[in-house]
Amino acid sequence: MSAPVLENLQVGDVVAERVYEFTRDTLVRYAGASGDFNPIHYRDDIATSVGLPGVIAHGMLTMGAAASPVTEWLGAAGVVADYQVRFTRPISVDGERGASVTVTATVGVIDTEARTARIDLRVTYADQTVLGKSQLVVTFA
Repeated sequence: MSAPVLENLQVGDVVAERVYEFTRDTLVRYAGASGDFNPIHYRDDIATSVGLPGVIAHGMLTMGAAASPVTEWLGAAGVVADYQVRFTRPISVDGERGASVTVTATVGVIDTEARTARIDLRVTYADQTVLGKSQLVVTFA
């Protein structure tokens, strides 16, 4: 795959797509790496006792996974200068089926003078948006 070039981008271009399969094992590994051992991420009884549908994925795991296809697409052609999301809905991770999270990254705005592009992310689980107003600003070298 060749490095992206700012001048070749157009608003509306889909620059990356990915489906992630989160499992309970994924959550355990992320908890160990992040130090976030909140039991809502591994115990159904605790999660339901606080009003959740069951064990849910870590918000930062979801946020990091969502940005990953963009950073892979961008490679050494630039850097992520800003990344923001709104958490809109939890991702329930079933003990047997897990959870499929879909990420689609689309060019939203291009500023050729500043050499930046805003990449809008559509992040869904069970056909519902889980990260709202999810946007990265990338600066090209």
